[in-house]
Amino acid sequence: MVRGTERRTPPKTSRTRIGTWRRTLLAALLTAAIAAPLSGAARPQIPAPTPAALPPLTATSLHTTYEANRADAARAAHMAAAHGDPHRAAADQALAGPGRNLLAFDGRGAGQATEVLGDLAHADHIAVLVPGSDTSLDTYARFHKAAAALYTDLTHRAPHGTTAAVISWLGYEPPATVSTTVTTTTRADEAAPRLRAFVSHLRTATKPQAHLSLLCHSYGTVVCGRAAPGLDADDIALVGSPGTGADSAAALHTDARVWAARGADDWIRRVPHTRVHLFGTTIGFGTDPVSRAFGARVFDAADADHSGYFTPGSASLANLARITLGETSEVTRA
Repeated sequence: MVRGTERRTPPKTSRTRIGTWRRTLLAALLTAAIAAPLSGAARPQIPAPTPAALPPLTATSLHTTYEANRADAARAAHMAAAHGDPHRAAADQALAGPGRNLLAFDGRGAGQATEVLGDLAHADHIAVLVPGSDTSLDTYARFHKAAAALYTDLTHRAPHGTTAAVISWLGYEPPATVSTTVTTTTRADEAAPRLRAFVSHLRTATKPQAHLSLLCHSYGTVVCGRAAPGLDADDIALVGSPGTGADSAAALHTDARVWAARGADDWIRRVPHTRVHLFGTTIGFGTDPVSRAFGARVFDAADADHSGYFTPGSASLANLARITLGETSEVTRA
């Protein structure tokens, strides 16, 4: 054999280096897959009043809560206008409208809001929508549009004598649109106890046996995954999910039924469903929720794209409404 042509086994240090580079590359791809399709930029801090001190949430305190938060939103609109931000001023003013029912409002910074569509105190079925990245008061209109589309579908679909309500819960600060934060569970870990507390308080203002579903989108599925243990919900639906941070539905440690869907045109399918440990940080969210290995109840979302799960007339919206109404046998499977 000619010297130099022997096949050599790479030394252990070389194999380790190759593995490290593979993990680094995978992390970079994950960051690009999640962040690149998103749009928007971080906005400067916007002044707004400190949120109002409110009474404990009960069925009888809802009217007072709605009024106080509408007043806060109106004040925030004036402050944003004076600050020279007409876009935020318009967003705040819309939330201050007489038909808007806010359980919470905080116009400071990126802003947070929790809004009710329907008669919460008397609803038999309640859906809580949990949004993903690129959601703030500046983009709240499209989040509200999704909630309104679901509420409209529910009012047409609900059996006679059955009522439903929808809550859009922007109760946390989603990750920045283009940042490494969107690839970790950090913001979800911060949001999870808030979501659990909100659901717990919500139960005090609703019918004791009201059917409660969490409908979680994109990074919001990571929030729901982290909040799932001990969460008082009947169903958790994950749509357009990059992963939940758990390896399986069983690992969510919830008594709720766990559902998952991804549309054929959703770019999130290109996200590597794995976790990589780099520099003391875990990047990525693990097992694909629509995979057999995860073990969720996978339902049909047809050709929905990443923003299309609440499109009126879509298979996805119909199935989310069926889940909300507890009509599990009617949900069409993928």
